[in-house]
Amino acid sequence: MKGKLYIVGIGPGYEQYMVPRAKECIEESQVIIGYETYVALIEHLIKGKEVYTYPMTQEVDRANQAIKFAEEGKVVSLVSSGDPGIYGMAGLVYEILAEKNWKDDPYVEVVPGVSALNACSALIGSPLMTDFAVVSMSDLLVPWDIIVKRVKAAAEGDYVIVIYNPQSKKRVHQLRDTRDLLLKYRSKDTPVAIVKAAYRDKQEIVLTDLEHMLDYQDKLGMLSTVIIGNSSTFIHNGLMINPRGYKSKYQIVREA
Repeated sequence: MKGKLYIVGIGPGYEQYMVPRAKECIEESQVIIGYETYVALIEHLIKGKEVYTYPMTQEVDRANQAIKFAEEGKVVSLVSSGDPGIYGMAGLVYEILAEKNWKDDPYVEVVPGVSALNACSALIGSPLMTDFAVVSMSDLLVPWDIIVKRVKAAAEGDYVIVIYNPQSKKRVHQLRDTRDLLLKYRSKDTPVAIVKAAYRDKQEIVLTDLEHMLDYQDKLGMLSTVIIGNSSTFIHNGLMINPRGYKSKYQIVREA
């Protein structure tokens, strides 16, 4: 029997925000592998299956075990929260398979999911209507000087900026340095949203500005996403709004 490896994005957490294909693949799978926090989110969907959970930082072990089971002919779901192709497991799996000169056995499929940037955007209004950049503050895999270059480029380009992994207990200067860098290019009143545990039981949302974003330390962590507006972003009625430009364009057409 030819094995199958599904790299599944389970979305932000609640089942109703999981795409139907993800549930199909999980149901079909004999083996479920993932970071323990992510597996706990789908516990009700995986009863009676072989389940292997790992702590954070053991991504390579997770990927290798999933590939090994699939090569043995099993149907496997390697689960990630959000979308597995956005800071998820898809890239690592394909890197390992490429080193093994993989062709088409086992069968591999990436199942997309609702990412944190999609989920957080929906909760706070319409902050991603124009060009935006996504940057992770984690420098475990990317040198900090490279991250700074990317933040600076996004700031100079007036991109809306989505920040993943803003800080942890041991990693606090990165977000502070990023805020200080952005203040060289943007007004201190630039709208900022902090969303913690989007679409999960402990969800929290803060709307603030660039000057005061670091005042909410209890909301900033590995389960948080920060969205920083550009020069056009504004807040109205508790929502963060980024104009797409339709209104001004159609106004010009009507006046012409």
